[in-house]
Amino acid sequence: MMHEITPFLWFDSEAEAAANFYAGIFPNSSVGKISRYDEATAENVGRPVGSAMTVEFTLNGKPFVGLNGGPMFKFTEAVSFAIRCRDQAEVDHYWERLTADGGEESMCGWLKDKYGLSWQVVPEQLIEINNAGGERARRAMSAVMTMRKIDIGVVLAAAEGEG
Repeated sequence: MMHEITPFLWFDSEAEAAANFYAGIFPNSSVGKISRYDEATAENVGRPVGSAMTVEFTLNGKPFVGLNGGPMFKFTEAVSFAIRCRDQAEVDHYWERLTADGGEESMCGWLKDKYGLSWQVVPEQLIEINNAGGERARRAMSAVMTMRKIDIGVVLAAAEGEG
């Protein structure tokens, strides 16, 4: 029997806001059950009574859980979520939405959102070229190494030896 694997994300106190933020970006997404700290649990962990403890949410049909566990643990680039995009419009949409309000651009299609979570915004065309290997892949990846947000037109031109 295969059990579902659900990403469980540790936030300081922003799990509910983050779930709403992400659900507003991705299609087929929603915020579900929210469990709240009661007097006993709030006192043990230093959280306000009634504040969100765990938040279940779905992003593009995939389940997630956010936990407001305090400031002890932070997100790092060691874990990221990849968004496989069909075209430049999708790349632009996710890039703009996830870097909004304090998100940070990084290199090669990577970014951190305003909560510190790392994402890779990657066009399918780049994945296909890279998986095929060879000189086209080398040229395409050389172009990607100079970019923050990936520009599919530039990547395809580089793969063909243009530019």
